[in-house]
Amino acid sequence: MEPGGGSRDARPAVTPVAAVLPAGGSGERLGGATPKQFCAVQGRPLVSYTVRAMERISWISDIIVVVSPENIGTMKSIIEKYGHRRVTIVKGGITRHRSIFNGLKIFVENEFSNCLLQKPEVVIIHDAVRPFVEEDILSKVVMAAKEHGAAGAIRPLVSTVIASAANGCLDHSLERARYRASEMPQAFLFDTIYEAYQQCTDYDLDYGTECLHLALKYCKTNAKLVEGTPDLWKVTYKRDLYAAESIIKDNLSQEVCVIANVEEAVAQVGFLLRESLKSQIKVEAISIPLSKNDSNPQDIFSGQCYNFICIHDKKYAIQESQQLVGMLEESNIPLLYPVVLILMHLDISENISFSIGMEELTSIKKFAREVKKKNILVYGLLIQHKDHLLLQETVNSAAALIMALIKDRNPDLVGQLLVA
Repeated sequence: MEPGGGSRDARPAVTPVAAVLPAGGSGERLGGATPKQFCAVQGRPLVSYTVRAMERISWISDIIVVVSPENIGTMKSIIEKYGHRRVTIVKGGITRHRSIFNGLKIFVENEFSNCLLQKPEVVIIHDAVRPFVEEDILSKVVMAAKEHGAAGAIRPLVSTVIASAANGCLDHSLERARYRASEMPQAFLFDTIYEAYQQCTDYDLDYGTECLHLALKYCKTNAKLVEGTPDLWKVTYKRDLYAAESIIKDNLSQEVCVIANVEEAVAQVGFLLRESLKSQIKVEAISIPLSKNDSNPQDIFSGQCYNFICIHDKKYAIQESQQLVGMLEESNIPLLYPVVLILMHLDISENISFSIGMEELTSIKKFAREVKKKNILVYGLLIQHKDHLLLQETVNSAAALIMALIKDRNPDLVGQLLVA
């Protein structure tokens, strides 16, 4: 399952459904020169995660991303680089509401598109900086919108809301239990929200922020409020970027694939390693020769695993590692998320010193630098198999290092050789 895939409920019984993602903000509260929707999280722009959350849902036919004129080229590059589909870019307005209105116009006004898209029955409006939206909540607001004309996700208020008087003193406070925070996604019958925007005053378009209010004010449509999930929060401040990265790392750290051949020493270590890891992470084991001729890459890389351990007892196994990287590329797994590849060298020599020399270390670093460009993070791990009595303890130490590498996904450590 893709990170953050969540549960999949029945699809809404409407066709088609479109999504409009306003992404024209300047990111003033975030600070810095880059708007927050284009800030990198695990090397990938935040807006790409939100687009991916929409495009993996088959019943969303069109995804409209509304960006400021100066960022249209940037957005086009993101779509091309990450292979996004069903996406149309629209030039935004000077405010949030004007941008959303432009996104809706592409379905009905020729001046906004050379070829009109099919007008949807229901349109989803969702912030481009809320990347963790799931199909379950999208389906709920869409079905509620079909019945009520409009619907939106809500969450309980965390803090009490107060109003200040003109002199800066407390005027009154609201009873927190009676109020809710309006969140995204929201959904509307297309004709309802488009009519509301057509009737909007300039004041509404320039100073308003709540789409549900427009539907109520201009179309007398009372929105159905749908209880949302905690992961609907919006990236607003720099600390939110760190939180988003932490969530993505955690989602990527749910499964590991251990690849080992059937040679006795390697197979033994592979078994012990799986036993040590399985209390911390889901483990998929593959005991085959690493060769394209011997196995179909689709059989090896089934599912959505983003962490791989290749165990070998050869002095120099870069060639086998290159084959593994080739298979990863064919699977497109590293396209959207960084993949961790740990090359675990089993030292079975009788020498007291390590069997890997400077030449091999240099080769590992060079190889790691090359594949880092392909979004694959390569780390080396040396485990000594000299004392059978201490082997379990050594494997446990290796498992702890592996979990740290998987969870941290530190690009600055690629090419390093760690010793268990």
